[in-house]
Amino acid sequence: MIGGGIGAFIGDAHRRASRICNDFELVGGVFDVDYERSKQFAGNEGIDPSRCYETVDSLIKGELALPAVERMESVSIVTPNALHFGFAKNLLNSGFHVVCEKPMTMTVEEAEELENIVHDQKLTFSLTHTYTGYPMVRQMKDMIASGTLGTLQRIDAQYYQGWINSIIHGTESRITGVWRLDPKHAGASSCMGDIGVHAFNLIEYTTGLEIEEVLSDLNPVKEGVALDLDGTVLIRFGKNLKGVIRASQVCGGEENNLTIAVYGSKASLKWSQENPNYLTLLSDSEPTKIFKPAHGYNDKFAEMSHTMPSGHPEGIYEALANIYKGTAKSIRGEEFTPGEFPTVHDGVRGMKFIHAVVESNRKDNTWVKI
Repeated sequence: MIGGGIGAFIGDAHRRASRICNDFELVGGVFDVDYERSKQFAGNEGIDPSRCYETVDSLIKGELALPAVERMESVSIVTPNALHFGFAKNLLNSGFHVVCEKPMTMTVEEAEELENIVHDQKLTFSLTHTYTGYPMVRQMKDMIASGTLGTLQRIDAQYYQGWINSIIHGTESRITGVWRLDPKHAGASSCMGDIGVHAFNLIEYTTGLEIEEVLSDLNPVKEGVALDLDGTVLIRFGKNLKGVIRASQVCGGEENNLTIAVYGSKASLKWSQENPNYLTLLSDSEPTKIFKPAHGYNDKFAEMSHTMPSGHPEGIYEALANIYKGTAKSIRGEEFTPGEFPTVHDGVRGMKFIHAVVESNRKDNTWVKI
């Protein structure tokens, strides 16, 4: 693991998920930019001190010196955004499979370069768009593909949070001390790059369609903030299918309110991340139906994705574990279901979305092709 040391929420989530799926063991890494803190973390985790490296370059060198049967097979990158590309490129070119947090890179060009490297090296690259791991999201994907909704006519997704209010309305030093608000570390966007891209990915994942154009209106909310903290994006798939993505980090009281609704000519489906065990099927001609995990009425993909019996709630760790499970199958060369883990191509699509949204806003809210 690169990053994810003491106090890092996302690193802890990855470690828990990899343990839940029972396919990975954490054997080493570079856990902190501060080598002493990195060693402290390794000690806390019971990791061999010789495999707690000071830099990624020393990790690559040290691991390649080991016999192949002892060497790390895969490396998870859970650092701030600006570090993803360089680390992923070096690891892939050195023969390591990679699991990476999103957004995958800082630019579209970097994303496309990684896609070419993954193709040339014939390695597994897994991008942790975690929400694709939920059983009911996978059920939604299969139901749409089977034609349950008829002709798709409208797609809405939103991702609302409120955590950044206390930061931007605090002191100036607090604003400048948050890496997600700094273009050097976060990239071209804060809100759309951090959470809006999840809504975008969820739309393309569940529908199997690619958004063609976007028109955005972004808002930094407060003077002195360099990146967007709120925004609305109109989306077009083609002539007769359109929708909207709404994302915000300044909705007071909201926690992790990610929802998606796909409306069709026969029926519609709605899912919410804060109540992930419930998938709602709406119809004009039948009563509303609720689908839940661990039931025989679900499709095979959803049923292979739950880890607990029916009635036992599962959450973000289990969803991420499903992505790790699919990644392990790919690394081993085993057969896996398309959609078990987001790939490098999903990373390219995400970067194209983020930059198209930023461009649309900069051009006075005009339509921009992805």
